[in-house]
Amino acid sequence: ARRLEEPNMATNIPMPREQLERVVRQIVRQRHAEGLLAGDNPPAMAYAPNLAVNISARHMHISQADLQTLFGPGAELTVFRWLYQPGEFASEQRVTVVGPRGRAIENVRILGPIRPETQLEVSFTDTIALGMDVPVRPSGKIDGTPGCKIIGPAGEIDMPRGVIRAERHVHMSPADAAVWGFSNGQYVKLRVISDCATTYEKVLCRVNEKFLLEVHLDTDEGNACDLVGATGVELLA
Repeated sequence: ARRLEEPNMATNIPMPREQLERVVRQIVRQRHAEGLLAGDNPPAMAYAPNLAVNISARHMHISQADLQTLFGPGAELTVFRWLYQPGEFASEQRVTVVGPRGRAIENVRILGPIRPETQLEVSFTDTIALGMDVPVRPSGKIDGTPGCKIIGPAGEIDMPRGVIRAERHVHMSPADAAVWGFSNGQYVKLRVISDCATTYEKVLCRVNEKFLLEVHLDTDEGNACDLVGATGVELLA
């Protein structure tokens, strides 16, 4: 059996049973789909991906060096709440974001684990509040993006770049991708069934064997389609 590894950062709170069960179910589905692709006899119950759609509110990813500057020497991220994807968490650490006109948004939470480079993800509404022109980019693609000032309890940094409106995307395993015939980097559609039924174009597929099947929308997108009140969601080619 594949060994489950808890993250090697911020272990002050153990991964909850609910998330561990999600990981186990994903591994079972992955092995099941791999068997079908290899020509094994199908079992009585067909493989069915379990699609989750969640709102990703404004947040920050941080490098080790910037964490030390903002929170002091020896600072580490500590878990506030584990997120849907294995090993990812909302930390207890929060910062204040200041735009070029001095407009600020306080209590922006940092997500862990540590990243190679600091990045701030905001919604279109947030960019208006900050007085910034921010492009839509996939996470990690920050060349040519604006920066801003970040203030922590022990210091501050002037980010030279890294402020983005995160491109909506879906995390999925190779097994999930195979069900729909999707591939990494492909753009698909998301249909949300609600009183404000909406179909979103250009949902980026991010395929990795470590991923659980989950779509991320930002706050504006989630509110626009009344995601909280939705009765169904589906991915479309």
